[in-house]
Amino acid sequence: MKQLIVLGAGTGGTMVANRMSRHLPSDWSLTVVEPEGQHLYQPGLLFLPFGAHDEARDLRDRKKTLHHGVAWKRASVKLVDTDAKTVVLAGDEKLPYDLLVIATGAGIHPEETGGVLDGEWKKSIHTFYTLEGTLALRDALAAFKGGRLVVNLVEMPIKCPPAPLEFTFHADAYFRDRGIRNDVELVYVTPLDGAFTRPIASKMLGGILEEKGVHVESEFAASEVDAEARILRSYDEREVPYDLLVTIPTHMGAPYIEASGLGDELNFVPTHENSLVSKAHDDIFVIGDASNLPASKAGSVAHFESEVLVENLRRTIQGRSLAETFDGHSNCFIESGHGKALLIDFNYDTEPLPGKYPYPVIGPLSLLAETRMNHFGKLAFRFIYWNMLLPGRPLPVSNRMSMAGKYRPKDLASA
Repeated sequence: MKQLIVLGAGTGGTMVANRMSRHLPSDWSLTVVEPEGQHLYQPGLLFLPFGAHDEARDLRDRKKTLHHGVAWKRASVKLVDTDAKTVVLAGDEKLPYDLLVIATGAGIHPEETGGVLDGEWKKSIHTFYTLEGTLALRDALAAFKGGRLVVNLVEMPIKCPPAPLEFTFHADAYFRDRGIRNDVELVYVTPLDGAFTRPIASKMLGGILEEKGVHVESEFAASEVDAEARILRSYDEREVPYDLLVTIPTHMGAPYIEASGLGDELNFVPTHENSLVSKAHDDIFVIGDASNLPASKAGSVAHFESEVLVENLRRTIQGRSLAETFDGHSNCFIESGHGKALLIDFNYDTEPLPGKYPYPVIGPLSLLAETRMNHFGKLAFRFIYWNMLLPGRPLPVSNRMSMAGKYRPKDLASA
């Protein structure tokens, strides 16, 4: 019996496993290795700090997210021995593989920034990138009566690049609803030269920050935090004082990636951009946040990647050449507060542009525009995620980006 092993059962790993369970030949078996007993809907974390108490809706028992044809091994990965084609688990149990999918995502590492964990972690220093951190931040924001709230993106890449902006927009609306916005100074601190990584979107999103009275401290490479004095410092010796710091820490791939010699300096696996096969091993494929691709580390990317990756697993099993059809497609809703959101759609070569999505003229969603329809789209996505995306059911959206319905505005063309 030949073995297909999927490491990780987050968004990407679950979609690949569920799709492949319907396509594997009878002489192949499929095993997912995942230590956590529950699947977390990560987009829901952005609503919890601002008074939402529906975190149970963001969690689901792991068994309920995997098809019956998928064997789940609840364990952590210690090492991948690529010479022996074996996955070594914690406890030294070994799983041989014929094909391997790395889908273990990215995790936060606040310890990479000096001072963050020096006594004020989850007190005056918080993050919203874990469920535990989000719930602690919810309590901190509820008790916050005024002062300087600093949102700091330490470095790229991160999961869901627009999330720090979304948090800031949410914070503005939250404090306005509480009637204390005039008592709160919001500061957005980023290593980028603007609000976002692409020029047109950066100019528009930066304009929204300005309209909301958010000060932007750009090109700020955070070096350390003085937790006692409540000061954020950069490598060029700039200082940003704070009363409450919300950090988006350094992101890195899983520790076993480094132990196995499979990754770069941040433990992300070098991956071919269009076929999603490892650059070092033709029997290893990579999906989602675990790769070093120049695409967003976002659930939509994992969704679009999964269609190409599943096709290439099938082609490999059949002895056929790989399809090189992944174009870096990503789209993302960006909540802007008070029941409105934006939508961006882009890929490796094309930045987010205004227009209509998914259909030209009729939309019904608007690109790079604040609308209530986009907000409803964001809310509806949780149902789509649990009931269509994770099970691997087809969606009426192509995995390849289309220019239909998009246009390049003249007033932003030189952004």
